[in-house]
Amino acid sequence: MSDRVIKKEKVLVILGPTASGKTALGVFLAAQFNGEIISADSRQVFRGMDIGTGKDLGEYLIDGKKIGYHLIDVVHPNTNFNLAKYQRLSSVAIKEILARKNLPMIVGGSGLYLQAVVDNFTLAKGKSDLKLRGELELLGADELFLKLKKQAPDFANQLNNSDRHNARRLARYLEIAAMGRLGEVGKQEAKYDFLILGTYRPGEELRSRIACRLRDRLEKEGLVEEVKNLHQKGVSWKRLIYFGLEYKFVSWFLMGKLDYDTMVFRLETEICQFAKRQKSWFKRWEGQGTKINWVSGKDEAIELVRKWISN
Repeated sequence: MSDRVIKKEKVLVILGPTASGKTALGVFLAAQFNGEIISADSRQVFRGMDIGTGKDLGEYLIDGKKIGYHLIDVVHPNTNFNLAKYQRLSSVAIKEILARKNLPMIVGGSGLYLQAVVDNFTLAKGKSDLKLRGELELLGADELFLKLKKQAPDFANQLNNSDRHNARRLARYLEIAAMGRLGEVGKQEAKYDFLILGTYRPGEELRSRIACRLRDRLEKEGLVEEVKNLHQKGVSWKRLIYFGLEYKFVSWFLMGKLDYDTMVFRLETEICQFAKRQKSWFKRWEGQGTKINWVSGKDEAIELVRKWISN
């Protein structure tokens, strides 16, 4: 019987906090290594949400070459999209890209989406009780976390800050716990040989990039108009606020709840806090044994990818 180890197919991951340059690095490496990009952004799946989510589709053309992308503009903003759908669609995209002999590249900052693919999460299946979930969400994240900690302390203690403050996610965990299936949520052996690159920016530089990008989106790219158009096309204020960050604060501005300057100040502050939460997620993931290669330039990234591909 042969002891030959079967090599896993390779999938590149590029992650990092918001405004750290993930898309630019991803497109550059895709052009170098015949890659196709799979977005790992929980909001880029929605059509019409372009400026606020930073799709930057113009960047997917480099030196006259169009870079293929996936899981962008997949569903209408009024459609529910969850982790299970992302995991399924990203799996299909990876297989299709590999079949074309190209390099799948997962690029984004949604930690849960990234971890579900890399760690090959098994997600508990079961029909959702929407009435129960809606009632639970009204309780708020703090109370829901206490309930979950009482029902499944080991599971609750493993949750990161993002999960602990997400009422919708906590309600779903409680729903799964009520079915006695919380133990089915977990990681398995990785399906692929992953190389994970992280885009590193010093704190002050990242804050400056966040401020500049927000100003451009508001003053040059038409972020306010985008949110206004989404509402006019049937996306409720409640739904837009649910999407958070740019969509929440611009909605409040359009509803007359905030003046423009206050909206900009609070939104910039909130985005900086979001970037910190993303960094905390990645740090926690590293603490679980995941190797993230933090890079600060293209040359460093190219060298790492070349060595990995040649192995």
